[in-house]
Order: sequence, then C-alpha cells, then structure tokens
Amino acid sequence: MPGISIHVVDVSRGVVAAGMKVELHALSPQRARVADGAISARGLLEDAALGATFVAGEYEAVFHVADYYRAAAIALPAVPFLDIVTYRFGIADPNQHYHLPFKLTPWGYSCFRGGA
Repeated sequence: MPGISIHVVDVSRGVVAAGMKVELHALSPQRARVADGAISARGLLEDAALGATFVAGEYEAVFHVADYYRAAAIALPAVPFLDIVTYRFGIADPNQHYHLPFKLTPWGYSCFRGGA
C-alpha cells in the first residue's frame, strides 16, 4: 500500500494534536503543495492526496506548532521556541508506504519513519 500517512501527537498533554495545520510539499522538480489541512480527531492528516503513489524524491512536511498551542490556550512566550517546524524526508521506493509520526511539546519534537 503506497502513500504517506502523517500522525501527530501532543505528548505534553497526552492527546492527538487535533486541529494542527500541516502541509506536505514535493520539492522536486520544483516546490509544489501536495496536501494540507488540519489534523483530525484521530491524529491524522486526512487528505485523499496522501493515498497516491509518490514519485521518488524529496518532500517536506510543515507543522504549525505555535498556532496549534495558541489555539489550545497553552501559554507561550511572545516569541515561541517552536513556531513552524519543517521536516524534510526522501522517498526512495514509491511502492512502499511512508508513515511519519510527529511527537511534540512546546519545547521539542521527534519525527521519524514509522512502521504503518
């Protein structure tokens, strides 16, 4: 099952990051938006475009961290430590599924290729 899945969890509060804005861009041959939206109540970016078979190349996921925490009424400094986080990754085999778990707090994050 090819495609990309993006799952976001706010580990500082023990909840999925429902409502966080996330974008996915292809970077080659030129930067182009592939998918975007808000993380669902299931913790996923649910955009039908993510079910496609993606060509080999470089991609970038963009997570709007500070806006998410502000919308959740979490106190942040005027200049937040994390604002917009970009995560660049590569697709080598278009026939594989690329699962991207993103775990975050207002002060740090972890992203990796998961095994979905």
